[in-house]
Parts: sequence; C-alpha cells; structure tokens
Amino acid sequence: MPPTSSLSLAQARRLALAAQGFGTRPRRAELGAGHLHRMLQRLGVLQIDSVNALVRSHYLPLFSRLGNYSPALLDQLAWGRGRQRKLFEYWGHEASLLPLELYPLLHWRMQQAREGVGVYRQLAQFGRERQATIARVLASVTEQGALGAGSLSTRQERAGPWWDWSEEKHALEWLFAAGLVTVAGRRGFERLYDLPERVLPRALLDLPMPAEAEAQRGLLLHAAGALGVATEQDLRDYFRLSPAQSRARLDELVEDGRLQRCAVQGWKQLAYCLEAPKVPRKLTASALLSPFDSLVWDRGRTERLFGFRYRLEIYTPAHKRVYGYYVLPFLYHERIAARLDLRAERAHQRLAIHALHEESPGLDEEGMLALAHQLNHLAAWLGLARVQLNCTRADSERLRQALILADLSAAPA
Repeated sequence: MPPTSSLSLAQARRLALAAQGFGTRPRRAELGAGHLHRMLQRLGVLQIDSVNALVRSHYLPLFSRLGNYSPALLDQLAWGRGRQRKLFEYWGHEASLLPLELYPLLHWRMQQAREGVGVYRQLAQFGRERQATIARVLASVTEQGALGAGSLSTRQERAGPWWDWSEEKHALEWLFAAGLVTVAGRRGFERLYDLPERVLPRALLDLPMPAEAEAQRGLLLHAAGALGVATEQDLRDYFRLSPAQSRARLDELVEDGRLQRCAVQGWKQLAYCLEAPKVPRKLTASALLSPFDSLVWDRGRTERLFGFRYRLEIYTPAHKRVYGYYVLPFLYHERIAARLDLRAERAHQRLAIHALHEESPGLDEEGMLALAHQLNHLAAWLGLARVQLNCTRADSERLRQALILADLSAAPA
C-alpha cells in the first residue's frame, strides 16, 4: 500500500521533537507533580539506569523538557503512597517507569514471562527449574511485605559479575517479570518488592485485561504518538515488541485507519504516524539529553533524524574512547549540535566538563551561550555550586567565554 503523505527530513525532525515534548515548557516558574505526570503520559516510558556519573538517568528527561523541577516529585509519582503514585516499574523499554494507564497493556507480557517466553534466558531457565525457591520467596513477600533481595539472600559468598545473583534475587526478578510482585519502593537503588494488590490501585488491577493483540496495538499507538513519525522498527523498539508482533499489529492499525503510512525524505523504510501530520513551523528548544532519553536511545533513528552518530562508551576501555565516559548530546533548536562528557563531582560541588565536541557546522555565538546557560541550569538543579571546564580542546575556549557571559547575565543588577 503506498504512503498517504510525505515529509521532508526537516519536517520529520520537528514532528519528532514536538511529539517528544520539546518546545512546550510550562510558563509557570514552579513545576508541580501534574506537569511531570502529563509529560510522562506523553512519553509513556522513562528508562531506568544505574549509572550515576551525573544523576540517575530517569531524572534527566524531565529536566531536559521541563527545566528545574524537584526530583522528589518524580519519586512521589513512582514510589509514593496511595493516590500520589501515578507510575509503576516494569520492562517497558528495558527497565522502565511507566504511567499506570499502561499497566493493562503489559499484562500479556507478564503472562508470557510466567510461561517462560519473552524474558532473559537465565530467568526462563530459573523459572523452569526453581519453582520451590520461587514459592518460598513469594511466601516471604506475602508474609513480610516490601522486601529487597538482600533481605532474603541465604548465600554466604559475595556476589560476582552481572547475573551472579543469589537464588532469591533470581526468584524476585522472575516474580517481577511475571507480574506476581511489583516494585513498592527503593532503598538507594535497590528494588523493594511487594504484592501488586498492596502497591497498585485496586481499581486498576480489577480492570479487564485486553487480549495480547489488542494490547500490542495499544502500545504501538502510544509509541506512534510519542515518536511523531516512525518506522516499523522505531515503533517496535519503543516498548520492545518483536518484529512479528509489530508487523502484524501495524497492518491491522493501518487497515482500521488508526495509523497511516508516510514517506520521509532520505528514509529507506516507510514510516507511520497517527494522522495527517501537523508539523510545527519551527522549534527553538535547547537541552542536554540523557544517553537513555527516548529521543536518542535508538541510535539508528537518531542518525536518520539528526545525522548524529551516537554510541555509549561507558563500557569502552578509557584509552579507546572517542568522546568520553558519560556523554550527553546537546539539542539546539532542531539539530544535535554538540556532545559533552559531563560529571557531577559532588565532593567538590562542581559540574565538570571533561570534553566538548561540536558537530558540523558547529555552534554560533547564540548557540554557545544557550549551551552555557543549560550547563549552569543543570549544575543548579543538581545542587552544585559551579561549572568547571576541564576540556583543553580548541572548541572549549568559546564555551569558556560563554560561561563567563552566562554568569554575568545571571548576576543580580
């Protein structure tokens, strides 16, 4: 079936940025839980990651879109009590925070996990072979309430590399994937697990759970809304569907008229969008982006949209890194104009810039000043007293001057 519309690459970028919530910062200086919740409903998913070089990654996407908010508000939405809680943890796009409204759409995935499908091989094998351990751990959670894996572990030796979990940790992760426990809160970064009926609203758990195909269509529609315009692979990746699942469901959604096919300049694959695209005339957002931000987490899509090749180098040996350890792209207006290796050095109360790399054709003076303001805002949000530029590259001298100008413009008259 031929596409029903076509977009230039510039139009596709603007559509994607608008769908992802850029350029729509609230006018109110003080941000409340409602602002965060509405943005999260738009995005559908926040990826969680343990790296804390700057701040835990799930806090950054909201800062990038909304500005200076209190991270305690996100904690309240994710792990608060009663009506405060608006999010739940599950496997969305990797480990994720998701709006409660999406819980029914992921029930099929929980059911698959119980059957040993759609989970990591180690967990599937554990589920087949260690039912007695799983039953014992579930009984402990039922009797004692929210528990972490450390409270249940019976092994004596210290844990080793990734996946060298205790049997109790494996059991909790299997129960979590199967939806038989959920995350009630966190102790530091450790998950605390409890029964869903003691954590999530009863009315939510009592809803009829949609059939697998219907749920997958719902996830793809949500992904389409969050991405603006996207290929089949982009849409499937958002909530980690399989190719067979997404292709079948997309055909059904096009046939039903809930999605339409479109062509994007320079893209080899057909794209999809919710309706006749309403493309903004321009977007002037500037933001520093988490490596796990939903705008850039799909590296292939990032390259197609922005001509920006981005790879995470955390696990690359230091001498082989090209750009740095924890590198954030800098979005300026409608392009990704630079990348910076940043670190929150809390012991010294400073935001350290270890490297700045501009993307061709570089940043003009206005763009460099916008970057300086973003760095100052980020430092203030993190509770750090100053920004320190450690980069010795030629690019950095212009940023040094821009930081001075940004400080002067922020000083009281």
